[in-house]
This record gives sequence, structure tokens and C-alpha cells, in this order.
Amino acid sequence: MKPRHWMFGVACALMMAPAMAASPSMATIDTAFEDAVARYRLPGLAVGIVEDGRVTYMRTSGERVAGSGEKIDADTLFKVASNTKAMTTALLARLVDQGKLRWDDPVVRHLPQFRMHDAWVSQEMQVRDLLIHNSGLRAGAGDLMLWPEPNAFARDDIIHGLAYLKPLYSFRSRYAYDNLLYIVAGEVAAAAGGASYETLLQREVFEPLGMKRCRVGQWNRDEVGNVAQPHMRQGDNNVPVRADGEVIPATTMAAAGGVRCSLDDMLAWVQAWLREEPAQSSWLSRDQRRALWSAQMPMPLSDRQRRWDNAHYSAYGYGWRLSDVDGTFKVAHTGTLMGMYSAVTLLPDKHVGFVIMANGEAEEARTVLTQVLVKHFTAPADARKVADYARDLDRERADTPPAKRAPDTSARAVAAIEAMRPWLGHYRDPWFGEVSVCPGNSGHVRFTSLKSPMLSGVVQNVGGRWLVDWDDASVDAEAWLDFASHGQTVSLNMSKVDPEADFSYDYEDLAFTRTGRCN
Repeated sequence: MKPRHWMFGVACALMMAPAMAASPSMATIDTAFEDAVARYRLPGLAVGIVEDGRVTYMRTSGERVAGSGEKIDADTLFKVASNTKAMTTALLARLVDQGKLRWDDPVVRHLPQFRMHDAWVSQEMQVRDLLIHNSGLRAGAGDLMLWPEPNAFARDDIIHGLAYLKPLYSFRSRYAYDNLLYIVAGEVAAAAGGASYETLLQREVFEPLGMKRCRVGQWNRDEVGNVAQPHMRQGDNNVPVRADGEVIPATTMAAAGGVRCSLDDMLAWVQAWLREEPAQSSWLSRDQRRALWSAQMPMPLSDRQRRWDNAHYSAYGYGWRLSDVDGTFKVAHTGTLMGMYSAVTLLPDKHVGFVIMANGEAEEARTVLTQVLVKHFTAPADARKVADYARDLDRERADTPPAKRAPDTSARAVAAIEAMRPWLGHYRDPWFGEVSVCPGNSGHVRFTSLKSPMLSGVVQNVGGRWLVDWDDASVDAEAWLDFASHGQTVSLNMSKVDPEADFSYDYEDLAFTRTGRCN
């Protein structure tokens, strides 16, 4: 994809929503907003704050597509990614309130075909276990059936593939982030609720909470309008990637991260959670609200949390991360997809919540901006700014042990067909399916996935090892290819070149066996 050149001018890009002029007490938030946009050169950013039930701050900047002139506003749709998980658990809680399921129901009661690698785990796994990242699988196991999109994996493939994913830990022994089991949770909701996940989410969550522009399932981009597109950095430019066509198709990963909402919608979502409800409210009972925000699985407490937040505990609830900041209860989650980042943070003790959404490479921007906003309410005297937290992250990177850094692979050369001849062929993994390692029309050896076409690229030689240089630059985690011969059997295993790459590139869970020669 060729870069789209555009002029980045912070002064021109920043926009205050007309009806939401910031009060003097919000000056630090304005500064943080502007610093984040400028420092990280974001194509677009939207931030909103709720205090005591009212929206007290709303600001947007930038463009839906860099260079288009189409400004982001409070109605612009962003991918909220894993912030969808709390919507899925809210849907399940509604079904619990309605008596259609229980948190401790065995999953097989609703999905008889459900299987994990271990037969005992298959029978013992409860609905609650689908939601709290305690399955024993490695972080991101099986995510290559979800991303990169588009691909040909369906929800039935997810349920079938789980049986072939070998656990790394004991069931319920530790936290390791998972997406696939949220897909299963969505299918449990569909089975218990008598309608598709998408229909139920619209009926049980979006409609009663007034989240009017939220979208899930198939919809038409032009009919809905005002849709932000994801971007990646190429040099000094923000370049749209994986842009939507006219029809946004339904996605397999909907229940784990497939919702899109506007800033207005997400502020309505925050207001719903901060609202004091009677024991039997019309939307969700107090018991179920407490269940969703109860610690279900301990999470590691990082050095950064101790250093920045004076935190003492960290846990996962049902679709929410729970911790403490300066003695204040914090309920939060983030969302990450290629070129789209979001954060929802609630401080219930302070009756405060806020939303951040960006349509570019904004992982660090989200981290530091969230921190400044949290501290604004939990430690008002703390004078640290975006730049201070950014410098701290720079120090963390400088202190990263060499073993966790990406190796230098610049001295690479296209793999010679003759050198690879013993390993050429078609391979199969029991959950990922078919791939080929064969000469292409260009005369280079190509790795090609049948069901995930974006995982295709040219095989390279780096110091006697093989790696795949993916064709699409947005597939940003290259993979080592490790072949082995066992008598008549040839196997292929894969691993991330950069050990710190996103765990959703779970190459380590693949175990290919050669099934035939190249044609």
C-alpha cells in the first residue's frame, strides 16, 4: 500500500465539541489531550468524561480517514475491540436475571459440542470460566482463527478448534488472556437467549441503554455514515489499513471484540455503570452488577502499577479489570485492534468515568493519557504530564533484557528454492488448517494460508533460519519457520521473531505436519 501524504497540523486538527466548553478545572485534561495528539501524531482522538452522572468533558480531533477532511465528532463510530467483552458479560448477566442461565452452568449444558483438549476440563468448564481467562491456555491461544481479518474461520471452527489447543498451565491455576472463549460465551448467550448473539446484544444492551449508533453484525457503511478507519504509521504518515468496504460483514469475533460505537454511545455506557440503581432495576439487578465487578481471577500486579498507581491488587471480573489507584477502586478495560485503540475507565468511588478512542497506532498514547486522567481524579496534586509518563515508558524499554528484544534480521535474503527443497510441500495443523510452503510465480518460496489469506508472504533466510516476511505490512509480527524430519514425517513449527509481539500472533500453538508435495 502506498502512503497517503497529509499535512499534520495540531492547531487545525484539535476541535472542541461546541456545547462542551471545558471549565478551568479541566485545563490539565485539555493539555493532556493536546499533548497526546501532538506527541504521538494521532490521526484521530475522542475523549469524554462523566462526573456525577453528567458528561462534563467531550473533545474530538482529527479525521476519520487521514487527509480526507472528514472530521471526527461525537457520533463517529470507532472499533471498541475488547471493550466489547464487558458488553458480552452484561448480556449474559441480563440472561441470568431472566433465569435463562446461571454463571456456574456447565458450558456443555448449552453447547453439547463444546470440547477442550482435556475431557475433564470439557465437562467441568462453567459459563463463568469462559470469561475470566483461567482456561490454562497460553495468552491469545488460537487467535489466528480470529485475526488478521478477513479470514474464513467461522464460530463453529472456533468451537471445534479448541479441542486441539494444548494447555500451557493447569485449568483455573493462573490468568492468561483469552479471546476464543468469549466467542464461546457469545454462542452460550445465543443458545440460552434463543436468538443470535448480535440480535441479543442489540435488544438487551444497546436499546435499553440508548446506545443508538452502536453496531454489531452486518451493516452498511454508507447508510450508517461517519465511520472512522484504522491507520498505521509509515514514516511520517498515518496510512489507512484494512479499510471498510461498503458492507461491513458480520465477524466471527463479535463477542470478543466486534462492536463499534461512538463517543456518545460509550458515554451512555459509562453513565449506566456509574448510576446508582435499586436492587431490582429495569435493566440489571444489583446482584448482577456486583457479580460483574467482583474479583474472579487474580492478575499479576506489575511494577508499573505499583510505581504509578500505588496499587495493591489486580484481578479480572466478568469482562472488567479491577484494581486500586491511590486507594480508589478502579474498574477498566482496554480495546486493541490493528489501527484502533480504546479505553474505558471507571472510578465508582469518585462517581467518575471516562472514554478514550483513537484510530491510529495509539497504544502508548492510550496508556499515558489514561494515566493523566486517572490521576486528575485520584491524586489532583500529582503534576505529572503526558511527557513524564512517556519518559518513564522509554526507561522501561531501555531496561528490557536482550532476550525480550526483537533480533536484528536486516541481513536477510530471499530463500533459495533448492535450499528449501527438503521442506517444500503442503502442511496441515488440526485447528488452523492448511498452509503451503511452495515456489510461487515470482520464483520465490511462499508461505500461504488457505483460510487466513493475509498470512501469506515470502520465505527469507536469516543466518541459517527461515522466516516469513508477510506481504501485508499491517501483519506486523514476522514468524520463524522451524522444519524437522522424523523418519517419513516432516513437521513445521512457528514462533514470533519478536518475542514481545502481540500475543494474538500465537504461532507457538501451531503444529503442522506435511501432507503432500508441492504441485
